[in-house]
Amino acid sequence: MPNLIKLLTGLILFCSFGLWGQLVKNDTLTRLDEVILTEEVIPKKAIGITPSSTVGTATFERFNPVDVPSAINQISGVYVLSGALNTNRITIRGVGARTPFGTDKLRLYFNGIPVTNGTGFSTIEAFDLENLGSLEVIKGPKGTAYGTNLGGAILLNTKLAQEGRTRLVNNFTAGSFNMFKNNVSFSHQEKGFGIKVSYNHLETDGFRQNNRFSRDGVLLNSNVALSAKSTLGVVINYIDYTAQIPSSLGETDFREDPRRAAANWLAARGFEANRYTLAGLYHNYQLSDQLKNTTSIFYTYLDHDEQRPFNILEEITNGFGFRSMFEGKLGKAEYVLGGEIYKDEYEWGIFRNLFRDNNGNGSLRGDQISENKEFRTQLNLFGTFTYPITTQFSVQAGLNFNQTEYDFRDLFNTGDANTSAERNFDAIFLPSLGLSYSFTNGRLYANLSRGFSNPSLEETLTPDGIINPDIAQETGTSYELGGQVRIFRKRLLLQATLYRMDINNLLVAQRVGEDQFIGRNAGETRHQGLELDVKYRWAISKEMLLTPYVSYTLNDHSFVDFVDGDDDFSGNPLTGVPKNRINSGVDVAHTAGFRLSLTHQYVDEISLTDANTLRSEAFNVFNARLNYRTPIGNRFTLGLNFGVNNVFNSRFAQSVLINAVGFGGSEPRYFYPGNDLNYYGGVRLTYRL
Repeated sequence: MPNLIKLLTGLILFCSFGLWGQLVKNDTLTRLDEVILTEEVIPKKAIGITPSSTVGTATFERFNPVDVPSAINQISGVYVLSGALNTNRITIRGVGARTPFGTDKLRLYFNGIPVTNGTGFSTIEAFDLENLGSLEVIKGPKGTAYGTNLGGAILLNTKLAQEGRTRLVNNFTAGSFNMFKNNVSFSHQEKGFGIKVSYNHLETDGFRQNNRFSRDGVLLNSNVALSAKSTLGVVINYIDYTAQIPSSLGETDFREDPRRAAANWLAARGFEANRYTLAGLYHNYQLSDQLKNTTSIFYTYLDHDEQRPFNILEEITNGFGFRSMFEGKLGKAEYVLGGEIYKDEYEWGIFRNLFRDNNGNGSLRGDQISENKEFRTQLNLFGTFTYPITTQFSVQAGLNFNQTEYDFRDLFNTGDANTSAERNFDAIFLPSLGLSYSFTNGRLYANLSRGFSNPSLEETLTPDGIINPDIAQETGTSYELGGQVRIFRKRLLLQATLYRMDINNLLVAQRVGEDQFIGRNAGETRHQGLELDVKYRWAISKEMLLTPYVSYTLNDHSFVDFVDGDDDFSGNPLTGVPKNRINSGVDVAHTAGFRLSLTHQYVDEISLTDANTLRSEAFNVFNARLNYRTPIGNRFTLGLNFGVNNVFNSRFAQSVLINAVGFGGSEPRYFYPGNDLNYYGGVRLTYRL
């Protein structure tokens, strides 16, 4: 805590010094439009008065283009725990922190198309950061039109060329750990037609043993005006990657040599290979001046092969979906009505891994242990009604309906040993109410909403592969009060949010084996906290703009009622969540084309066990990046960048596992080490037709 106080004091003094300096200078900000890199003009997709947080290319360009977590972590209340490039767990206000691997309890949308699978898992690593124009987060279940999951929703949107522009861009990056990345894209936009095509390749040996990663990806996004009122679009995203898995480490290995891989994963040369495809068609139609419709149909495909020391997993998922949304006006009021249905077919088989009998050559597929198929269906119907009571005060009411069904088929066992079963959850109605009051330099808002989370696959099945008939959906109520204000001629932006969320039927994936979990509802948690964002734009001179910022998150999350057998954990801090987080930095931009970005992240201790007997260490990580951009002739622009990550070579856990268990007398493995001091640099060449 003393370190945290020092950090906060320093940041406050830093911002105060910048503010004092501006007050004694003349107003020269308006002369710096060419170097102001601001994300406040990014159009938001959130419906009506629903508050959300958005980052765009200015934030992405502060970091290595393979570092998705750092960009997302700039948003208060959102924390990405990253075990590797292929292992990211996104938590929003503590929701999802107890998930062992991956991201669940939120919905992910790509260009308006839902890409979360049938049990609620989302894969942010299926999308290349360099193709994104913005990433928008709706925290909590208030985004009625986006699924009302307890964590909220994340909306990814690609960047397109400006109208009348044609661009060919190649961005090359190389760095430590034999990292190489190249993204080449072509985009064209004219009245009535637009297209973007990009190809990216990434490879790196990684910081640790057994940590090599290789990925190829293709994105196509195009739209054409069929008439003055009708536009048809297509989006195709394809990713093919192979990632070795070093897995987590025990405390001894983490402290002595964080480069090590877990011994069993190294011996098996464990890895995963994924081929992921998203294909969607969308249609926008302006039915009248007061009513428009957006409809999309989409298909997703995932072919996943994972070689693990305890077994080999092979799975294929085919997903199909439809989403339609009407946006209209009734007098002064605005309304949204729509729905989406998502169905997927998930097939998986498990085989023995005979790596111990393979003469040190890694994984070897043995006999099949199981073969299964699960059909999963989710239906969401939604509506919102926004009414301006006065020119400043508006109210928004929303309602979401969800129906979820699982149909599990055991294709391996016959007779009494067959475990096929169905699990249909009760239909659930989830209301929300939002208030917004706008004034000259800002607004205040309040929200009350209900949300839910479906159990994951591991939680719906017992270790014996039998449907768990007692598992129920998590449900919760969220209360939120916040606002934002711009003062000192709109140079200082202050945003603050207070929230509380009470979650019942807490879903717990209890680990009972090296790769065996059983899900159950374990009680109630209380999530409450404060999110604070401060950003100041200070014109040092006619040529230079300095933008310091700080984002602070206070998580006061705890178990209200949590009894596990003979153990009562009620009152303990929620596992897997740091109480305090700070993301801060400063951007310095010059009209000559230079931009220096200094960034800092502080993460407090994290409780690693429900009994609160073990905690990870708090850490600070500092990064720096210098960008330079200049025109070459009339059609070319050259961009150069150089960055340093983990400037002070801190040892830290970039991700953790909770309630880890040691097997065969080995030490429990809680920690995924973050990279040590590393460098990267890049060249960006843009050609404008």
